[in-house]
Amino acid sequence: MAVQGEEAKRYITAEELRKHNTASDLWICIQGKVYDVTSWVEDHPGGDLPLLSLAGQDATNAFVAYHPASAWAHLGRFFVGHLADYRVSAASSDYRRLVAEFSKSGLFDQKGLVAPLTICSILVLLVAAVSGVLLSEGALVHALCGGMMGFLWIQTGWMGHDSGHYRIVGHPRLNRLAQIVAGNCLAGVSIAWWKRNHNAHHIACNSLDFDPDLQHMPFFAVSSKLFASMKSYFYERKMNFDAVARFLVSYQHWTFYPVMCFARINLFAQSILLLLSAKKVPNRWQEILGVAVFWIWYPLLVSCLPNWGERVMFVVASFAVTGIQHVQFCLNHFSSSVYVGPPQGTDWFEKQTMGTLDISCSPWMDWFHGGLQFQVAHHLFPRLPRCHLRKVSPFVRELCKKHKLPYNIASFWEANAMTIRTLRAAALRARDFENPVPKNLVWEAVNTHG
Repeated sequence: MAVQGEEAKRYITAEELRKHNTASDLWICIQGKVYDVTSWVEDHPGGDLPLLSLAGQDATNAFVAYHPASAWAHLGRFFVGHLADYRVSAASSDYRRLVAEFSKSGLFDQKGLVAPLTICSILVLLVAAVSGVLLSEGALVHALCGGMMGFLWIQTGWMGHDSGHYRIVGHPRLNRLAQIVAGNCLAGVSIAWWKRNHNAHHIACNSLDFDPDLQHMPFFAVSSKLFASMKSYFYERKMNFDAVARFLVSYQHWTFYPVMCFARINLFAQSILLLLSAKKVPNRWQEILGVAVFWIWYPLLVSCLPNWGERVMFVVASFAVTGIQHVQFCLNHFSSSVYVGPPQGTDWFEKQTMGTLDISCSPWMDWFHGGLQFQVAHHLFPRLPRCHLRKVSPFVRELCKKHKLPYNIASFWEANAMTIRTLRAAALRARDFENPVPKNLVWEAVNTHG
């Protein structure tokens, strides 16, 4: 019995914990207890990236943010020992207390009417767009139908986003069905790709080499630090700042909106690349079938238009309107603080507040922003249904004020201006001739002096 007691009281130093930071030997600390989750990496519902990003660290804040109270019961089988000299910052302590209060009050379980209303709006837009194409001969009507298809994709985007963070409907299978129909079938975007990308973004918010939402080379660079051709740990490749990248980044503040009009193409491509890759994809064949459904009905609908001019107009209108959502994705983070390296569990709460920007708007505009207007609250409480974000936002603001942390907020138009200023500043740095890259004749011809 004495031996068992000594094992139960085993203490592990922070230095020893840091050594267990690989996929084949992965330990994390939660609330002062150390767990060996090596065997869980492949089966983790949130994917392997969150665990790998926080390997060998205190992951308590991220754990309470992403897991309901029922998840604590599953930790016992991974227990290794206690972390010696475990400490919690005042900010993290208050944050965890706030999570517990929201949970006790039932906010995480009260989903409101957002999902039913979103489903209704999707159905109305789908019926209207398809009817306009099939029943009308007017070119203007067909263009408007393309725009409605873009708004439909925006609403499916919000639905996919919500259903990836929490159950928008009661039963897990119904939630899964909502994800596949909204994301894969209607929008052509794999929900598996989105969850992998989005989880990595949330865990490593605004890390230049770990957050995929800031890794848009060669088209965009939000910081001149990217000019060092650093490695992307999400895409597992080097983000080369070569002559082509220098040319494109040099004018990124002019090309931002045009590129956003067709950013949907990247989502299609990334979805297909993941589904055809050797990476582990849960329910791969469901995902592939859902995407295949999209690539059957959407081209078929486009083919029903009378000529190629209207077909191109319809597709461009669909993509351009959806570009509004892609701009929204960028506004919350492009102009915020960035850093290099993996996320640190001990300041995870602080990094979330520093790397995000809220958008101020009237309540009647909440449908337009899809919850992203309360980005700080969403990053701190990702399981919180969208309908409660406005309610909890003042608590987040007070918490930031108490601990002297930034709480950044701007109007939609101000956020656009801040984003363009950030892109312009990096663009001007990219034109610095003292930072040589392989020659590109196009870039040199455009920027020749004299």
